Amino acid sequence: MLKYKGLYLIGTSHIAVESIKEVVKAITVHKPQIVALELDEGRFYGLMHKKRKKPSLKDIYALGVKAFIFTLIGAWVENKLGKVVGTSPGDEMKAAAKVAKECNAEIALIDRDIRDTLKSLFRQITWKEKFRFLWDLLFGVFSNSNRMAFDLRKVPDAGIITKMISHVRKRYPSVYNALIAERNTVMAKHLYNLMVKYDCIVAVVGAGHEAGIIKEIKSMEKTWNTQKTN
Repeated sequence: MLKYKGLYLIGTSHIAVESIKEVVKAITVHKPQIVALELDEGRFYGLMHKKRKKPSLKDIYALGVKAFIFTLIGAWVENKLGKVVGTSPGDEMKAAAKVAKECNAEIALIDRDIRDTLKSLFRQITWKEKFRFLWDLLFGVFSNSNRMAFDLRKVPDAGIITKMISHVRKRYPSVYNALIAERNTVMAKHLYNLMVKYDCIVAVVGAGHEAGIIKEIKSMEKTWNTQKTN
């Protein structure tokens, strides 16, 4: 967990039991006025309702076929891994929403719409990156080199996360930009605006976003202070 002024920023793994415990503890202890979640309205609704809406032709059209398939594969992988450790993807977000309600805290959804994120990804991604992805998928999974072992029940430590993000940034710059950098900026803007209104905020985001979000918030504060003095 990173702290900056009145903001407590928790980096979670969406299938880790440890993340659920950390989120519940942070909200219970700090009693924030608002709990910010790395979700958009559609994902929040789907997560909080047991009956998931079946995908329609309209959904496929809105996302594009490639982005839609990518989303389905990602959800399938997360569900499989979640079954291994006894959780469902997003359980830490559901726990955060539940405890927030019990503590009379408001909930803010700070992530970009998943449709915009996927459109950005498939607009930027190059053929070179696509071939790299196919190569890594076919041959990388069978290689013992550069393999990082970690417990799925826990959030990987900062060193492993930094190494993974650095690898993605170098090998898949478009993926890094669309899934990490751009979303850091969006979430930082939401949190910056919340910090003006609230003294205590607990934000729950995916592990790896914390440092980037704090950096963006500091940059926004610097810009604002410069404009104020001029």
